[in-house]
Amino acid sequence: MYLVMKSPLWFVVTMQHVGMAARGGANGEIHGLGAEICGDQHEDNDMSGSVDVVVVGGGIAGASLATVMARDGYQVILLERQTTYRDKVRGEWMACWGVAERRRLNLEQALLDAGGCYVTRVVPYDEVMDSAQAEVAVPPLDGILPGVPGVLHVGHPQACEALTQAAAAAGAIVIRGVSDVELNSGDAPMVRYQQDDVGHELRCRLVVGADGRVSTVRRRLGIELHQTTPRTMCGGMLVDGLYAWPVNQFSVGTEGDLLYFVFPRANGRVRLYLLHDITQKGRFTGPDRETEFLAAFGFRCIPDSEMFGAARPAGPCAFYPMNDTWTDQPYRPGVVLIGDAAGWNDPIIGQGLSIAMRDVRIVTDILRTESDWSAAAFAGYGEERRERMRRLRVTAQLRTDLAATFTPAGAARRRAYNTMWQTDPVLGGPHLAMLLGPDHVPAESFAQPTIDRILALA
Repeated sequence: MYLVMKSPLWFVVTMQHVGMAARGGANGEIHGLGAEICGDQHEDNDMSGSVDVVVVGGGIAGASLATVMARDGYQVILLERQTTYRDKVRGEWMACWGVAERRRLNLEQALLDAGGCYVTRVVPYDEVMDSAQAEVAVPPLDGILPGVPGVLHVGHPQACEALTQAAAAAGAIVIRGVSDVELNSGDAPMVRYQQDDVGHELRCRLVVGADGRVSTVRRRLGIELHQTTPRTMCGGMLVDGLYAWPVNQFSVGTEGDLLYFVFPRANGRVRLYLLHDITQKGRFTGPDRETEFLAAFGFRCIPDSEMFGAARPAGPCAFYPMNDTWTDQPYRPGVVLIGDAAGWNDPIIGQGLSIAMRDVRIVTDILRTESDWSAAAFAGYGEERRERMRRLRVTAQLRTDLAATFTPAGAARRRAYNTMWQTDPVLGGPHLAMLLGPDHVPAESFAQPTIDRILALA
């Protein structure tokens, strides 16, 4: 059985059941309403007519879009599968260009309040570079884009929770514990879902699919997901007790057959990552995987690497295959995809959150400035995203060739590239794109002749 939500206010909730952000007028009338609904709380609630937007997926992309649209007075419902956000070793690093997008959306403070911090220094400790050279190899990050104070590090579960709360405070209805999502696209889209074995049905002007890599929305629409073949595995673990690591500095580098990443937060908490060749799948498994993972950080290229012996696990240790995916047309009549649902970039270059912020900014600009929300309205978004993802795909492939080809030839190529990327704007484009964004470097940086020149370095 499905309950069709109806009401003259577009949504009515039982106030004793739901914590809400409501703004009342002088006579007590409700001008805006935000609520979080979990479990069986909306079984008797009634919603009528058609809301503006139903967002499927309450991750960083979906909750950000819901917040922006609700803040502008649109009627938004945000559906989320999880009732509590858990650490799944997801992206927690936002590049400078992603921070710029987030600031344009006026969503920065929510992430800072969730424990986010800016990092202004990157030190690429690496086997092909002595530590003194590494410490001056990259300019400070707080000056490479106007008004951007650096790269942002924030816990993924904490960010999702903060943004979901922000969406509710802005007036969106947030419904958690959702399953079995189905939808009808077209001029009058409809979303059906289950919650506590009760079916519900929503009508809206637009469905936004923000439900991640295994997107139900994408699958229901039959949108093809193109994929590259994974060449590496990457795993991460959150640790506490690493007080010796500077909180304003992240590091990335290669030694032996491992590529490492160190992303600090406040109070000795750090996210560590290791990446190895796909042929070593299963290398960090079993009951001692956390111990072995931390022991691997005794890199000779990192000064005082014995500090990692003080770290203690604060989250799961999990590995995933690394690859690129993309969709040719991330929209259909009545539906648009954002974030990983529309295709993701190989996390070796850490662009996932920045991609999501660009998606949210472009789509919300369209929705807030255009009365036409038909599929044709999203053609520009689709075109921009295809080229953006193509450039980032080139960047990730080159990064793998330079930093995760664990051979003498790979090390020689990396050493040669390190001497020229800052002085040759075309050759350096794929490297700079990771911080500045793929549209802030020369287009020829992503052309085949440039790729061939980089791969020929030794």
